[in-house]
Amino acid sequence: MSLDTLSTRRFAALLFDMDGTIISSIASAERAWTRWAQGHGLDVARFLPTIHGIRSVDTIRRLGLPGVDPEAEAASITRAEIEDVGDIAEIPGARAFLQALPPERWAIVTSAPRELALRRLEAAAMPVPAVLVAAEDIDQGKPAPDCFLLGAERLGVAAADCLVFEDAPAGIRAGEAAGASVVVVTATHHAPIETRHATIPDYRALTVDAGPDGLRIASVG
Repeated sequence: MSLDTLSTRRFAALLFDMDGTIISSIASAERAWTRWAQGHGLDVARFLPTIHGIRSVDTIRRLGLPGVDPEAEAASITRAEIEDVGDIAEIPGARAFLQALPPERWAIVTSAPRELALRRLEAAAMPVPAVLVAAEDIDQGKPAPDCFLLGAERLGVAAADCLVFEDAPAGIRAGEAAGASVVVVTATHHAPIETRHATIPDYRALTVDAGPDGLRIASVG
């Protein structure tokens, strides 16, 4: 689906992933995870690509490492990430785009714990929405649809009437499973992504028209 096709439709609300979608925090996350992976004898190069878009506790639990408490380890990694936000920045154009949205029509739906999410948003000088769904708000993280379903519910709309902005495969699958339309943000991608969804490099050419019947997004230029 192209962005032009999406622009013919109005959406009840917009749901945004955070890391890699409205802010760039890859370097910070990978520094913390590299140290952790090295300490557990993992192949760092093979392991790092698996961490993005997924809750830390789920990443660790999936490894099945003997003698490792996933929740305790995830909490330790979160503390390290909270202390390392010096180079976190907005995805170009994201701040202005979010500020142009009606406050009751958008939410952040992230796999990060709430404390980390708020710290990163502050570091990048990003607006904080009234609805922010974080890792601890759900039982099943992405790619399960629970987070996007909850975000839509808290906004008082149906997920099928929402447009999800995502960058990672797990989040894209979660948006699909929730029945939402999806836009893939490619700002932090190192290679082209194969997807049936509309893609945008960033938000600089994106506009939004907010009306009583919903939000319509379009690309200018």
